[in-house]
Amino acid sequence: MSERERARLLDAFDSNWIAPFGPALDEFEQRLTTLTDRPAALATNSGTAALHLALRCVGVVRGDTVIVPTVTFVATANAVRYQGAVPYFVDVDPRTSNLDAALLEPLIDRLSRAGRRPAAVLSVDCYGSCADHSTIASICERHGIPYVVDAAESIGASHRGHPSGSFGDLAVFSFNGNKLVTTGGGGALLGSERHIERARHLATQARNPGRHFDHDDIGYAYRLSNLSAAVGNGQLDRLDELVAATRAVHARYVDGFADVDGVRVQPIDADGRGNGWLSVIHLDPQRHRTPDEIAEMLDGHDIEARPTWRPMHRQPVHAHSEFSSTGVADRLATTGLCLPSGSSLSESDQDRVIDLVTRSMVAPLGRRRERAGHVAVPAPPPIPAAFAPNNRVAS
Repeated sequence: MSERERARLLDAFDSNWIAPFGPALDEFEQRLTTLTDRPAALATNSGTAALHLALRCVGVVRGDTVIVPTVTFVATANAVRYQGAVPYFVDVDPRTSNLDAALLEPLIDRLSRAGRRPAAVLSVDCYGSCADHSTIASICERHGIPYVVDAAESIGASHRGHPSGSFGDLAVFSFNGNKLVTTGGGGALLGSERHIERARHLATQARNPGRHFDHDDIGYAYRLSNLSAAVGNGQLDRLDELVAATRAVHARYVDGFADVDGVRVQPIDADGRGNGWLSVIHLDPQRHRTPDEIAEMLDGHDIEARPTWRPMHRQPVHAHSEFSSTGVADRLATTGLCLPSGSSLSESDQDRVIDLVTRSMVAPLGRRRERAGHVAVPAPPPIPAAFAPNNRVAS
């Protein structure tokens, strides 16, 4: 936060527009359309709410199948379940942790032949880098399948010259407290005027215009407040500054670990420019401690780090969902560690993180085996039966 956000918030407070209506909210939505080259935008009280609205607007209903990458935050898959639909998880690209576009069309063909043509494809811009939207959108268009983009983490990023949020029939941003642009909690839905008009109706309890409270559908209280939008406007004023800061953090990690064997910094630039929202390193399990062990060490120094997302097909709540696997997501989950990446992270604090992680690296596994008489880094445990249902499909 800066003085700019504070001033914006106090202006909105003094205007007495407190509820989810007001000039700050109107401005915020208009600025999001400009940022993403979209006809319309709807600000919501969470990214999850925007995802739910997106699936309703493209016609996902109970019993439908929706294709979802297995590496994501659980909200992506949960939104599918809100509609009574079934997520079909797909493995990811090892460079970006985003949906592996090469797996998409064979899976669509296979499901269609089985009478289960997907109702939607829901991709994710993981860790702030855009998925291969050009390829995915082309496949979806060819098959007549709606394409929804969970761009919760990627505001300010781009894919082949086009801004994050501009891809798909509908796209979603999150403005949660941990995001690059935050309203303290909020989100947005971006798309055509037709879709956004429908979503706006649903987000305000499906109330019809008029003096009386008449409702023609099951709606929700999903709108963002004017006060939160004011904070968002202050953040958008500084978007270029915030993106430059997180990209610089990522670049310093690349430089800091360049000479450390067995450590790979996940790139943020594949077919575009990521925003650097979250910097991820991958550790060679034959050389180094596990991500959990490194995170625990950093926690002892009051530094927060977390292993990368546990794949959705490994989550107990979604364990019985089907999964098209190449083994990439499971491998990345055992090697990935998210390091402090905030736009306010100082260079000295980042140097401290790099130094602690580097000094914590253990001797090569072979030498450890000679000294300790056993393999210090255990093999992954067997997959519990609950995580390996008979209906899982490997490709």
